[in-house]
Formats: sequence, structure tokens, C-alpha cells
Amino acid sequence: MKKGWQAKKLGEVCSFLNRGISPSYLDDGGICVLNQKCIRHHRVSYEPSRRHDVRAKKVGNERLIQAGDVLVNSTGTGTLGRVAQLREAPLEPTTVDSHVTIVRPTPGKFHSEFFGYMLIVIEDAIKEAGEGCGGQTELARSVLAEKFSVHYPESLPEQQRIVGILDEAFEGLARAKANAEKNLQNARALFESHLQSVFTRRPDEVPLLELASEITDGDHSPPPKAPTGVPFITISDIVKRTREVDFSNTFTVPAEYFRKLKPNKKPRVGDILYTVTGATLGIPVLVKEQRDFCFQRHIGLVRPKPVTDSAWLTYALLSPQVFRQATIGSTGAAQKTVSLSVLRGLKVPKLALPQQKRIAAQLDSIAEETQRLECVYQQKLTAVNELKMSLLHQAFNGEL
Repeated sequence: MKKGWQAKKLGEVCSFLNRGISPSYLDDGGICVLNQKCIRHHRVSYEPSRRHDVRAKKVGNERLIQAGDVLVNSTGTGTLGRVAQLREAPLEPTTVDSHVTIVRPTPGKFHSEFFGYMLIVIEDAIKEAGEGCGGQTELARSVLAEKFSVHYPESLPEQQRIVGILDEAFEGLARAKANAEKNLQNARALFESHLQSVFTRRPDEVPLLELASEITDGDHSPPPKAPTGVPFITISDIVKRTREVDFSNTFTVPAEYFRKLKPNKKPRVGDILYTVTGATLGIPVLVKEQRDFCFQRHIGLVRPKPVTDSAWLTYALLSPQVFRQATIGSTGAAQKTVSLSVLRGLKVPKLALPQQKRIAAQLDSIAEETQRLECVYQQKLTAVNELKMSLLHQAFNGEL
């Protein structure tokens, strides 16, 4: 370890390390309570906060958060381990709920912002500790206090110097990340705008059924599962962004079950799968390769006629104009569903096959370029995050 640096357990350098309260919630009044949703991207947001009735349960002063405190999400898959520091004091008395731990540094031991960076460095280790054996999603106070070691220079001016370097670097990285995210949005918007312009409402629209030889859905009976056999896909296996089927986690059904299915329940090249239920409603997936698989009733199958280009019809189903029809026609209170009758009646343009092919080729080209740009900007976002963590590790190894 570099001369002048210390290594301590986290609990040894804190004046307070404990969970928040179990709130009695109010619509108005009381005091502000932060929850796990408030802690994201190393920032504290007050927007998702709620109100606690202090008449029902008092809140001790030690649980009122203050500038310099670090908040650590301590329960939940996907949220556990997130950390964020309060660089400024709350505008009103504020606490956290019992799913969040307040980590308060010992007065005088740290330059305030250095303490925040110090916990970001161990964030990944905190996440792993909570996701340990048996699918555990709780992080005990004692584990947080005793399992994790932190490294820091004893000199407060040295801590301040490191914070200055990190603040300046992270400000630049934040700008680079914002630019990459904006460019990513623009790339997606370009494709969506072109897709909408191509499928503007036309007078010569016809029901989808006129362009298809089959429109059906999957088996309504629960399928028999088998350790090996033919993949059975559900809507959770449909990847919304890429409009593809992810076969990596599908369960399988016996080959005999698949063999007995009607031909219109067995997808083939050129068919279009269409999700008809829930939050993933309205995703068309073109079947591009021949492989045996079957699907649940929450997925529709559209088998285009020979006079209909499959790629063009996939784009038509993806267009905002057709998607709007599907959502308007969907029914159900808890979970919206597009019935087969609604699916068959969706209005799509009626075009000659050569024109369909030209449009599909144009959209294929734009989609390919969009995906290329998305890949570039995603790589930039990944590089920004990796550089950020690299700088942090350099800082806390005494290399800055």
C-alpha cells in the first residue's frame, strides 16, 4: 500500500451505519422518505420519494440524512448495492426507508466527496455480496460494516486533490456519455421517422387477412415439458429491440407433441410472429431460418400469401399506424390483449409485390445502418463506463 494510506473495514470509519425506517405513508405532510428508486447512477433523486407520518412513528435525528452521507440500496434483485452520495443537504428533513442503508463517515476523517467516491469503488463488490448463495437479495448491516475494506490517504489535502481530478474527469465523461446517448436516440428516431413516412395512411388499405393465408396463435393448452426436445417460446423470449427470438432460455416440449401440431402452428421461413399480450404487445418477428419450434397463445402467427413480401409486411406491422390500431383494439383490464379477430382486421396498405420489395429493401438498408450506429454508440457508452471505473481504481490505488 502506498505510504500515507490506510486500509480499514468500512464500519471502522463510520459514525453511523444503519438501515432507515419502516414508514407509515401519507399523501401529504410528514417528512420525506427516500427509497431504492431514488438511488440510481450514483445520484439521489427526490422525485420518487414518499411521505412519512411522524405522528405514527418518530424518526431519530441520526436517521435524518445529511450532506456527505452515502445511501446504499440493501435489498432487491437489480437494485441491491447501488450507492449514491448526498453532496448537498436536503431542503427539508428527510430519511430513508428500511431497504436503504445510511453510511455516514466519521467527522474529520474524510474530505466529504472523497468518501462518496470511495464507496463507488466497492459498489460492484457490494452487489455481489447481496446476490450470494441461495439467491439472497438482502445485505445485512453487519456484512456492509465488516466485510468491505476501504483504502484512503490520511491526508485531507491529498483526498481533496484526488476529488478534484475525479470531478473534472467525470464531468467530461458525463458530457461524452450524454452525447453518445443523444446520438443513439437520434439513430433510432431516424429509422422510426422513415418507417412512419413510408406507411402513412393510404386509401387502398385492406384487412391483414387479405394478405395472409393463415393468421393464428399458439396452443391454448399448457404444453408438456421435456428435458430435451423442441423449443417452446413465450413472449419473454421475444427481444423487443432487435425483433428476434432468443432461444437461449426456452424450455422444450417432446418431439411427439410438436409432430402432432397442425401445420399452421409450426413456424416456417417467411412467417411473422406477432406478440399480442402485455407490455410487449405489437412486436413483429420475421422467421428467417428454418428450425423446429412452437409457441404459446400469447404469440400470433401471420403466414403471408405468395403475393405478399414477408419483410415488407413485417415492417408494416411494426409501423406506428398499425401498432396504434392494435393497441386501440386490445381488450382486458389487467393485461391488454389483441384478439385474433382484431389481428386479422388490422388495416395495412395494399401494394403490388415489386413495390413491396422496393420498400422492404430501403427499410432493410436504413435498419442495417441504424443497427450499425447503435453498435458504435453502445460501444462508446461502454468505453465511458469502463474509463470511469479505471480512473476510480487508479485513484484508490494511489496512482493519480
